[in-house]
Amino acid sequence: MTNTDLPSRPWSQRALDGIEWAGNKLPDPAVLFLLALVLTWVLSAALAPVQFTEIDPRTVVRAAAGNITASSAIQVKNQLSGAALTQFLSRMVKTFTEFPPLGVVLVAMLGVGVAEHTGFISALLKGLLALTPRRLLTPALLLVAVMSHSAGDVGYVLVIPLGAIIFMTAGRHPLAGIAAAFAGVSGGFSATFLPSSLDPLLQGFTQSAAQIIAPGRLVNPLCNWYFMSASCLIIVGVGWVLTDWVVEPRLRRLAVDGKPEDQTTLGALSAAERRGLWMGLGTMALGIILLVLAASSGTSPLRARDGSLTAHGSPLMDSIVPLIFVLFLLPAVAFGYAAGTVKNHRDVIKGMTKSMGSVSYYLVMAFAAAQFTYVFRESNLGALLAVEGASFLKGLGLPGQVTIVGVILLSATVNLLIGSASAKWALLGPIFVPMLMQLGLSPELTQAAYRIGDSSTNIVTPLLPYFPLIVVYCQRYVKNTGIGTLVATMLPYSVVFLLTWTVLLLIYWGLGLPLGLQATYTHP
Repeated sequence: MTNTDLPSRPWSQRALDGIEWAGNKLPDPAVLFLLALVLTWVLSAALAPVQFTEIDPRTVVRAAAGNITASSAIQVKNQLSGAALTQFLSRMVKTFTEFPPLGVVLVAMLGVGVAEHTGFISALLKGLLALTPRRLLTPALLLVAVMSHSAGDVGYVLVIPLGAIIFMTAGRHPLAGIAAAFAGVSGGFSATFLPSSLDPLLQGFTQSAAQIIAPGRLVNPLCNWYFMSASCLIIVGVGWVLTDWVVEPRLRRLAVDGKPEDQTTLGALSAAERRGLWMGLGTMALGIILLVLAASSGTSPLRARDGSLTAHGSPLMDSIVPLIFVLFLLPAVAFGYAAGTVKNHRDVIKGMTKSMGSVSYYLVMAFAAAQFTYVFRESNLGALLAVEGASFLKGLGLPGQVTIVGVILLSATVNLLIGSASAKWALLGPIFVPMLMQLGLSPELTQAAYRIGDSSTNIVTPLLPYFPLIVVYCQRYVKNTGIGTLVATMLPYSVVFLLTWTVLLLIYWGLGLPLGLQATYTHP
């Protein structure tokens, strides 16, 4: 067969191939972060002398009546000055050790690593696959990924790697499992049936921003709950179609590099595995029961001061990752002894050691990413981009629906550079919320628009703190996976999520469906 006999590939696939090729020509992710660090140094030094007129919303101080009593213009800080470089060097170790994803990944992987080493996860997946129809595997994984938001960042360190193992076990491409889980965990970050700590976190910024021009204005923490619950169905449905019809067919050209020890093939549970699984699940159930009993008391130390278990910063929410460690470690050990895969405590330590070895490359990238993130934050370049973009959008004076779409697109763009949802909203909220209130649009609607943009582009920006970890997950199965491979794989999810989610909000608005508790679309 000659090349002319081969069917031509769709332009969309050729475009993704081009993105993958260009992305993989980039330097190693660790080097890329270091180059971004140098660029930030240079830009901060060049822009530091420039006097900007836009007010930094973080510096605004208001009296009880709402009048501004103090404020200052946004200012880029020179990170090449002697003082800044000295602080950078003196904080280098602390910057690395305090990098938010670092401790989360390492602690969770200790427990998950033992569960993989003993065979507990493999046996559990065999049992689940026996109960889940193959055609429903993708939506089931997406639903679990979306629902994982209620437990903070657990999806990144648990659901995404399990997605690969689940797909591999079912005879499908493991990178497709990673893509589907990543799309649900990060691309659909705001979409969930269950309230999460993100709801009160964003609500606090939204309410403060609304009170800039309406001091008595209150915003319910669950003001977007109904809309985000509906969004969950959209994310799962769209993600299902994209995974099975677009992403996985394209990934089939990538050969899987062998079979890591923690993978298995689809088959029936052996008698030893079945015995160990019952013991492991019983141990996990006992642990969960004890946790529920410990948290049920109104005076439980797991509750926040206001009695909430799920409020941002509550002891229970802060303990999610350690609980993952314990609730995987103990069942895995029970499984191992019952199934005969664990002979003594040295086998348990061996599993932990192996899991730490698997993330060694991530540690190198995390070091570079942490240093860049620190300098970029300190330089105020991200804040400048957010404020300038919001000011430009305000100056256009567009109709309400077009303005809401503009808010979504600007949030999605800023999200490519600033990963934290709360950090972006702390910058954009005091600008967007009062601006749209003056146009007659409610704070609840503005917050919903922001959440769409904030979620949709998470999966295509290498500046997402967990992005290097996802690359490492992929390299366990396809060793030459690079940034370009992952971006090209996730780009269809990002674009389609952004479009369908925006359309859903406009339809919701047009039909007057409730966004959430005590939420409106208009502001008098």
